[in-house]
Amino acid sequence: MHTSTSQPADGTRDLEQIILDVIRENLLQDLPADCATNADLFAAGLDSMGIMQMVLLLEERFSCTVQPADLTRLNFSTAIALATLVRSKDDASSV
Repeated sequence: MHTSTSQPADGTRDLEQIILDVIRENLLQDLPADCATNADLFAAGLDSMGIMQMVLLLEERFSCTVQPADLTRLNFSTAIALATLVRSKDDASSV
């Protein structure tokens, strides 16, 4: 799994990398350093307990509120999806 070398102009890739680092440091320590931002986090070992921990980590790290309606498999499937979720929050601080 390798990350793409191109970066979107809006800086999304940076947020995705930060999210991957948070996941690697707190939830999936075996996640490769070169894990792609579109890699399936569930295939990598993320489970329901990991999702709940991820919610707390996202809320703390990015000063956002994850609502119950946000708790979908799609929103937590990849770093890209998580970055999109964080960016969609009205109360998210600038990253």
